[in-house]
Amino acid sequence: MAVITLLTREGCGMCARAHDELTALRADVGFEYEQVDVDAPGNAELRGEYGDMLPVVLLDGEQHSYWEVDTPRLRADILG
Repeated sequence: MAVITLLTREGCGMCARAHDELTALRADVGFEYEQVDVDAPGNAELRGEYGDMLPVVLLDGEQHSYWEVDTPRLRADILG
């Protein structure tokens, strides 16, 4: 099963919208989902790499999209 990770930060409106889009897609397609706050302790590496691109969607640990969810492409990539 695919694993989607949404990289976010508190107070990010685009991140909240991405979360809602991923929640809807998950109900339709099905995948494991986790959300990671890049500003949380221990996430300095993620913050350094992705902090200016949030929200960032990772598919199985690899960057898939940033600033928005590319839903058609993500659906296709999950379904293989």
